[in-house]
Amino acid sequence: MTTQTALQKTEPENAAGDEGIQLLYSLSKEELVRIITDDAKNWLAHDGVWFQSLEKKFGMDVAVDIDTDAWRLFTVIEAKRIMERLGLKPGGGIPALVECLKHRFYARLNLQQCLEVTETQAVFRMIDCRVQSARKRKGLPDHPCKSVGIVEYSGFASTIDPRIHTRCIACPPDEHPEEFWCAWEFTLKP
Repeated sequence: MTTQTALQKTEPENAAGDEGIQLLYSLSKEELVRIITDDAKNWLAHDGVWFQSLEKKFGMDVAVDIDTDAWRLFTVIEAKRIMERLGLKPGGGIPALVECLKHRFYARLNLQQCLEVTETQAVFRMIDCRVQSARKRKGLPDHPCKSVGIVEYSGFASTIDPRIHTRCIACPPDEHPEEFWCAWEFTLKP
């Protein structure tokens, strides 16, 4: 099912308890975009306080280990749901990956771009990361998210197409230029 087809579905019959869904049908496009963005912020806030709770109780190393395990599972779920929503099957190569990256929760919150896109390669950059920017404003060091990012981006890409290899170009705690927080290279292997 394409995105356009999914959007053209008619309003479902009222069912007991579905007021939250029914409400969405009465809203304008602008109101829906605001809700989607706010829901993404809520998701990220939950992720952040969950991580901070782990860090406070068990220390940074344990928090990162547990976060890595959670992302190993979540990134596959997110990729599969995006593919289903877009009507994509695994094996769509770089074009499918580039499209799916636009539909992640992060894409609703952060500034990101794909560069050097060909049929066999793409470079993805997180230009502005909400988490890292907040830490910078507070005078805190970069959050060391590289180990989690490797699991997250590799798992997302390989769910889209198992032939895609992911390489980290830079991600905190690595040094990175001012133009981006992290960057990832995706290559389609034969």
